[in-house]
Amino acid sequence: MRVVAAMSGGVDSAVAAARMLDAGHEVVGVHLALSRSAATLRESARGCCTLEDAGDARRVADRLGIPFYVWDLAARFERDVVEDFVAEYAAGRTPNPCLRCNEKIKFAGLLDKALALGFDTVATGHYARVVEGPAGRELHRAVDTAKDQSYVLGVLDAGQLARAFFPLGDLTKPQVREEAAERGFSVARKPDSHDICFIPDGDTRGFLGRRLGERPGELVDAVSGEVVGEHAGAHGFTVGQRRGLGIDRSRLDGDPRYVVEVDAPRNRVLVGTADLLGVDVVEGAHLRWCGPAPTGEVAVGAQVRAHGEEVPATAAVDGDAVRVRLERRLRGVAPGQSVVLYDGTRVVGSATITGTSRAA
Repeated sequence: MRVVAAMSGGVDSAVAAARMLDAGHEVVGVHLALSRSAATLRESARGCCTLEDAGDARRVADRLGIPFYVWDLAARFERDVVEDFVAEYAAGRTPNPCLRCNEKIKFAGLLDKALALGFDTVATGHYARVVEGPAGRELHRAVDTAKDQSYVLGVLDAGQLARAFFPLGDLTKPQVREEAAERGFSVARKPDSHDICFIPDGDTRGFLGRRLGERPGELVDAVSGEVVGEHAGAHGFTVGQRRGLGIDRSRLDGDPRYVVEVDAPRNRVLVGTADLLGVDVVEGAHLRWCGPAPTGEVAVGAQVRAHGEEVPATAAVDGDAVRVRLERRLRGVAPGQSVVLYDGTRVVGSATITGTSRAA
């Protein structure tokens, strides 16, 4: 097969490319230029997609003896990921940009371009497994549960999954680093990237403030309706948040307060005690199925954060919406997040959370 290996400049994508080459495929390395600030250097960033990352990817490709190209998808990334991220926060929701990047960039933009150029598939360094099942290819959790990235791949549909390879799914991270060292890759000990790649300093509130400006509003007690503080913009908050609320403590009892709702239309942030955070019903839309769509009510595992726990649940699909009833309550579930559904280790699909509630 002719394979495009997405090479971020990290150790994972380097070993993934090498493994595809070892499997006898014709491999071309591609680094995605996603930042409009191409001169960004790693010492001022904790994310990925820096100038140094492109250089690291090229050195690995040279060592493997494969062609290497940089594809500029910065404009599409800005529109489909960054602007979407800002718009979601402005609407009072909490998006996951990594899921959106996988859906819109790596397995739409990159894959579409690769197919148009005559390639057969795309390989990435994600920790997940593809298994041949009775109904076609299935997406499963990685062997290394600590590094499993199946959650952020839950947006892939069956067509995209049919063109995707994840060569690291049967490895642990220490094994990947050891293999990279044995291959002589300079990135073998390179630290993992963290945080949101387009917010390299990790200051999400500051980033949103620069994009959306200050919008002074009120912090309101969710039970009494009393104003307990002020904020510079509801977009700087998310459900479950405790730190940085700026509450006037003199108006409260001794219990900590959390954000329980972001009321974007009224630019208000509602706060309350921890007992108000628990939900056991999640409503979702923007359904994405990794295989056949479930019908009726089915037993699933539900996960609402990339590194969150999987909770037993039942899911009922109704047209373009799904209702997920959790067997135990989860705290801090916010509209805009994604709920990914599992059947054992298999990813069934995902939905964007539109609302939460407590069952009667």
